[in-house]
This record gives sequence, C-alpha cells and structure tokens, in this order.
Amino acid sequence: MSGRPRSRWGAWLFRAPSEEASSGPGRSTVLSEQENPDASGLTRSWKTVTSMVFILTFLLLGFRNHMRLKEKEFPQKSRQFYAVIAEYGSQLYNYQARLRMPKEQLELLKKESQTLENNLREILFLIEEIDVLKALLSDIQDGLHSYSWTADGDSAEGWDHTEEMSNLVNYVLKKWRGDQVQMADYALKSAGASVLEAGTSESYKNNKAKLYWHGIGFLNYEMPPDIILQPDVHPGMCWAFPGSQGHALIKLARKIIPTAVTMEHISEKVSPSGNISSAPKEFSVYGVSKQCEGEEIFLGQFIYNKTGTTVQTFVLQHEVSEFLLYMKLKILSNWGHPKYTCLYRFRVHGTPRDDT
Repeated sequence: MSGRPRSRWGAWLFRAPSEEASSGPGRSTVLSEQENPDASGLTRSWKTVTSMVFILTFLLLGFRNHMRLKEKEFPQKSRQFYAVIAEYGSQLYNYQARLRMPKEQLELLKKESQTLENNLREILFLIEEIDVLKALLSDIQDGLHSYSWTADGDSAEGWDHTEEMSNLVNYVLKKWRGDQVQMADYALKSAGASVLEAGTSESYKNNKAKLYWHGIGFLNYEMPPDIILQPDVHPGMCWAFPGSQGHALIKLARKIIPTAVTMEHISEKVSPSGNISSAPKEFSVYGVSKQCEGEEIFLGQFIYNKTGTTVQTFVLQHEVSEFLLYMKLKILSNWGHPKYTCLYRFRVHGTPRDDT
C-alpha cells in the first residue's frame, strides 16, 4: 500500500511540467493583453493627431497662397474688364430690383412720368400760343400806329386805339383761359366722380407706349379710363379703347337730374398725326339707377362733329324725373380710324339734389 501513493505523486510530478508547458502560450497572451489594455486606444489617438496636423497644414498653405494672390497686382486691362463686369452686374441688379418693385411704387412712377409729360406738352403749347399772340399784337400795333400818323398827324388817337386793342386782347385771353361751357360738371374727377372698371371697356394695348429705364423698355402703359373726367386736354391725354365701339360707366360726384352732356376733343391743328380720325362720331347716353345691375334709361343719341368746335354740348333728348348717380356713355362709331377710338373729355350737366 505504501507503493501506490508514491506512484501517484510521481505521476503528478511527471505530468505537471508538460501541462504547464502546454498552457504556457495562452497564459502569456492573456497576461500581455492584461498588461497593455490601452494599446488600441493609443493607436487611435495617434491617427487623430496625424489627421489634425494634416488638416492644419493644408489650411496654413491655403491661407498663405491666398495672401500671395491678394498682394499680387493684376494688369490694368484685367482691372478695367472686372470694373465693366461689376458695372453691368450693378445695372442688372437694379433692373431686377425695379421688376420686384411693389405695384404701388410702379403706379406712382407712372403717374409722375405722365405728369411730367403733361407739363412739358402744356408748356410747349403755351409757348406757341404766346408767340402767336405776340405776333398778332405787334401787327395790330404797327397797323394802328401807321393809321394814326396818316390821319391828320395826330398820335393821340393811335394811343387810344392801341390801349383799346390791348384791353381787347386781355379780355380774349381771360375768356380763353376760362371755362367755355359755363356749366357745372358733375363728372369731374377732382369733384368726386370716377369711372367704374366693371362696366367699362378694356383699354387699347399699345406696344409702343412703354416706360423706359436706362434705354430698356420694361413696362407697357396706357392712359386709364378716368382721364376723360379730367380737364387736361392735350394730344395723347386720352383714353383709347380698341375698335370703334366702347362704353364707360361713370359714377357722378353727386345725384343729379341730367340735362346735358359735353364732348371735347383736340383739333386737327394740334394733332401730331394731322387728323382726328380716332375721335368719336356717334354716341349715346344712358342713366343707370344702380351701379351695375340697374336698368339703363335712354337719354339721347348724338353726333360729334369733328369739323366744328373742339367743345360741343348736347341737350339730352329725354328728360328724367329721378335723381341719378350713374351715367353710361356708349361710343357707337368713330371718324374712320381702324384700330382704336380716343376719348379726351366727357362732362355731365344737370340739376343737383338739394341735400340741405
């Protein structure tokens, strides 16, 4: 019995080195991993540091090249070329800004341009009239002066006639500047009248009439229908509608019993084309009880004579007993213009209602 235990201990001693030898590499690996737990972390940190150094180097090189290019002087031709490009770019930006301009500002710009054109035309027209009157007055004075000296050599008589002619010319000027109709106009825009677009024909579209900015036409414009309710009667200051037939619905300044209407047009002498074929010829007038849905009351049909005076008044053919606030003008024909009809001014006269 004493021999078996010895053999077991011997076997254990014999096997122990081999087992330790077989398990030696695994244990060394585990120990190496346990002894260096931050090896992978150090590898990643070195990659991050390397990347940051590379990026900073690249940025520094780019900044250095940028400073070199900035300090370098360009040739004179290149500068001029870039200046021209900048100028055209600025003009294009301003043009785009004008296109993006609100509608209210465009309307204001349109009205201002129309006002300037009207003032210029009026100044030119007045200059021509003044020159004509000066020439006429000079001829009259020369004729009277020669007549006064041939009649008994008395110059006092010539002085009296000259003074009389001056008074006559002043009287004619006052009458010319005053209103020729001498009746209240209840279709006057400044008094509160207006044209209702819902019951009015469309305006004539003219491609030649444009607003220009630096030589670039960017907006077509036409005179609005309510121009016929304003006293400014000069060439071009008219409402044009396509064809020979059109209509306009007018809201009067106050309720009246209409008695007469007045049509005004420019004469052939001041027309740029030398004729007034676009003037209205036949037209009719209606009273309207309500704005757009009321019954139309026929008041008369008339003919504007283009060879007559520029201002022509027509007494209504049919009388009404009720007070009206709306009037409708219908143009039935013109004097031969194939494209459009121009209406300069239309007035309505009558008896107003006593609101007191």
